[in-house]
Amino acid sequence: MDGVTATVHGECAPGFEPVREAFEANFRERGELGAAFTAIRHGEVVVDLRGGWSAPDRAREWGPDTLANVWSTTKGMTAICAHRLADAGELDVDAPVAKYWPEFAAAGKGEIPVRWLLSHRSGVPGIGIDRPVAVEELYDWDLMTSLLAAQEPLYEPGSAGGYHALVYGWLVGEVVQRVAGQGIREFFAEQVAGPLGADFSIGLASDADLDRCAILVDPVMTEEMENALATAFANAGPVAQAALANPRLAGHDANEPAFRRAVMPALNGHGTARAIATIYGGLVDGTLLSAPALARARESQGKEIDAVLGLPNEWGLGFYLGSDARGFGPNPTAFGHDGLGGSTGGADPENGIAFGYTLNQLGPLIRDDPRKMALIQALYTCVESRHA
Repeated sequence: MDGVTATVHGECAPGFEPVREAFEANFRERGELGAAFTAIRHGEVVVDLRGGWSAPDRAREWGPDTLANVWSTTKGMTAICAHRLADAGELDVDAPVAKYWPEFAAAGKGEIPVRWLLSHRSGVPGIGIDRPVAVEELYDWDLMTSLLAAQEPLYEPGSAGGYHALVYGWLVGEVVQRVAGQGIREFFAEQVAGPLGADFSIGLASDADLDRCAILVDPVMTEEMENALATAFANAGPVAQAALANPRLAGHDANEPAFRRAVMPALNGHGTARAIATIYGGLVDGTLLSAPALARARESQGKEIDAVLGLPNEWGLGFYLGSDARGFGPNPTAFGHDGLGGSTGGADPENGIAFGYTLNQLGPLIRDDPRKMALIQALYTCVESRHA
């Protein structure tokens, strides 16, 4: 695209101008179509930018209320719901899932603790490929949770992390529903987004919001990249196939109204960058979780190579930790969650920082998209220069 013609709107506090420069460079140099980035420091919005277009036809600029489906950035929001219940003493993350969801005890899963759901260690990273799942079936909450309750572990529970790419939201979300007595969409709206005035929902609750949604565009792939991806899927073992390809989704699937309306708490959160930053800011300032609850959420479950993705990981309970990759800044205990194609939300309580990033031109990576990393690096350059 001709990124030079993209107009950037918004403000940066004095000293944070390099973030705007990085944001503008994403359009010129890294293929950005439309995007927004917000950063909060010690409760003050220091960066609030948006630019480009909400669809590939470039008919409408990205506005302050443009919603983007953020794919797995939603998982962090789902984890917050579970931690709210744990903070209130209603959910014990070390208790068996079956204490709250008795049907989950089937097929030898009776002793799997909630902690292993939150940290992708349950051994159930997907529905086994002997039971093919259609995309439309993902919209049926009761069907998906019943399939997961009946599913045998695909590897020994607790032995390794294996990214629960699609099913994380139903696993954790059903526990939230059983404990809270209401669906996770409603719980999140009442307990997280609503009190903060954050424009974020797990699936669209109102058709009136459809017109506010950005149109997602699939990644631009070279022939070499496409061939490598096809080879990877062809050679994937049954665990990875269950987690990533049953069903196999593409970025543009999120543009379908039925996809947008469904409750899929791993996949289809819709929100603004400012909303994501606001929610993570509510973790930093203690509005959403007590200090002990936040410490539990950030508790490292160990560094390892993910059994599904084959990537080095360090999970907390529901969040990536910054770890060696420093995906959320230089603080290795900063945390957050990226979404397929580039979106992110994260927090660094030690530095009082929270941020959110939304976009519609998806990149090919599951996490640490170069555009995101450029923004985070610029943000911390500013923070460190203010300390100098």
